[in-house]
Amino acid sequence: MKRPLSFPLTFSVLAGFAVPFLAFAQTNNPSAAERFIKPSEVLTAAENRYWQRTPLPVPDAIVLEVSGIVAVAPARLLVTTRRGEVWWIDGAYDAEPKPRYTLFAQGLHEPLGIIAAPKGGFYVAQRQELTRLADTDGDGRADVFETVAKFPISGSYHEYAFGPVLAPNGNLRVTLNVAFGGATQAPVPWRGWMVEITPDGQLTPIAAGLRSPAGLAVSSQGAWFTTDNQGEWVGSGKITHIESGDFIGHPAGLTWSKLPGSTVAVRPDQISDFEQPMHVVAKKLPGLKAPAVWLPHAVLGISNSAMIEDTTAGKFGPFAGQFFVGDQGQSKLMRVSLEQVQGVWQGAAYAFREGFDSGTMRMTFGENATMFVGETARGWGSVGPKQYGIERVTWIGATPFEIKEVKAQPDGFLLTFTAPVDRATAGNPASYSIAGFTYNYHAAYGAAPIDRLACPVRKVVVAPDGLSVRLAAVCLREGYIHEIKVQGIRAAAGGAAVLHPTAYYTLNRFAPGDRIIPIEPNAAEICAAAVSAVALGHTAKHPIKQPTDWPNSEGDQQFLLGTQPGLKFDQTLLTVKAGTRIRLIFKNTDDMLHNFVLCAPGKGQDVGTAALALGIEGAAKSYVPDSADVLFHTSVVQPETSDTIYFIAPSTPGDYDFICSFPGHAALMKGILRVEAK
Repeated sequence: MKRPLSFPLTFSVLAGFAVPFLAFAQTNNPSAAERFIKPSEVLTAAENRYWQRTPLPVPDAIVLEVSGIVAVAPARLLVTTRRGEVWWIDGAYDAEPKPRYTLFAQGLHEPLGIIAAPKGGFYVAQRQELTRLADTDGDGRADVFETVAKFPISGSYHEYAFGPVLAPNGNLRVTLNVAFGGATQAPVPWRGWMVEITPDGQLTPIAAGLRSPAGLAVSSQGAWFTTDNQGEWVGSGKITHIESGDFIGHPAGLTWSKLPGSTVAVRPDQISDFEQPMHVVAKKLPGLKAPAVWLPHAVLGISNSAMIEDTTAGKFGPFAGQFFVGDQGQSKLMRVSLEQVQGVWQGAAYAFREGFDSGTMRMTFGENATMFVGETARGWGSVGPKQYGIERVTWIGATPFEIKEVKAQPDGFLLTFTAPVDRATAGNPASYSIAGFTYNYHAAYGAAPIDRLACPVRKVVVAPDGLSVRLAAVCLREGYIHEIKVQGIRAAAGGAAVLHPTAYYTLNRFAPGDRIIPIEPNAAEICAAAVSAVALGHTAKHPIKQPTDWPNSEGDQQFLLGTQPGLKFDQTLLTVKAGTRIRLIFKNTDDMLHNFVLCAPGKGQDVGTAALALGIEGAAKSYVPDSADVLFHTSVVQPETSDTIYFIAPSTPGDYDFICSFPGHAALMKGILRVEAK
């Protein structure tokens, strides 16, 4: 077998080696292509003082869309790419990295994970199978491509296979994405399921109801968790504890629940468009499992990816035992603390680190507690300016002032901090705010936060050592996400504010124990049901009713504006005369949510930034900010549906921006309405 070529960073000619996809070579110039809204430079500079990001240079001829990554001793990495290649990386740990890339394998079908195989070689999850790769002749190239187990595929681009993860019993687990479009999203068996595979290829279905479970992990305690992404039947990103027989909520995979070997008792005819919170439906539908932790959309990611446990015993910082979660869209990492309360998993999610070069898809811990982050924009785009990359993250030893962990109490929460708090600010109830909300469980793509309700803090108890604070509040509700803000808290030494002052705790169960405040007799009045978000109707800026004085239904000019894959409108230049009566039909043929927002000249990106800043309030507003720069807009349009608006073109000639203001889309999904003089 031919020995692989090894490419140093500085190579200029690839003699005798044809690297595929050269037309998509990486650009190192962030200004070469606009991306999503950039994170705060002040915040990323502050984060840099504690966890340092070091991008590893990638030769222009290698399209390193990292889809899987494993650290291999001594001091090597092995990564898979979406393009079907597997690369050795040497020199990744060097102080000034000049990594060397050596091709190990190619020709795989969009592999999305790699781990070391106990019997030698490496396990890789391809779209259609679990494969073991091995180099048996020692030449550095894989010469064994062993099919361990096959996964049926129908041909949908959305049929990803994530993993594998090695189970404590020596088996392997993989999660299988549902398809998109068509009569069913599970046209072949076990799509939307987690499955377990023995080393000799026997496949056992474990749990159904997954949509796009890009991350899966088994904790050091032996508990299994998956991430999932917002979409149809999934109101927001989430992390769910998985046990055999669970139904996680997406009904497509239930088509196969009657097959021999199925562990899931829920059947398709038990599912309807519930339009109720998931925890409410779970009480009526045995087998349905609500998330352990919700990840609020556009706040803690828009396309959640891998999750890994910090098993470094404090060598990576103060969050040992917690999980880090990536996000392909917002190019950042979150962290999650989990606890079991009355036998049910729940916990809190927090911001951790922003500013990565591309979408954070895969992470692993290597030697010396070094985290490596593999990245891809995947054609959907990402906040990071590059199309792909790989970075290492190292803790420099300093500890930021942070909420270390939130735990449930009988009447509130116990907040532990990474350093002692200033007792004056920490003891003041005004330093805190808590609000609860949730999402509807329904067939529509995503959901707006509903039932938002303030939870007034009634009592604060600061621990003698200043490292923890117990908050007692009213209006807390089981099944709801609780947004806990601590903007008023200061550190005892130096007076620093909390670096990331918000936590989102999913309260599935109240903790047992003694209350520190009594149950208020007028709690029913104080905690009256919040008003749910309502669908966006006819307004001056969302004019869905045709004016009665128009001579016909089309006005003077009609536009049918559609979408294309990769965050694009199908037209980027619309031309009209000033004062033209316009009927605009926006039809969304993509697999994600979009809207159309017409903005003042040159203001599209400002409006996009303001839309992202709406956070959890954005969905109820169709992610359209209250701004004079917004002229007209549609609602957020579900896949395969449309919205029609009627408006009069501005009287002043010029180029008027139009964008999709759904979080993160604006910098890519944009165009111009050119208004010409009459």
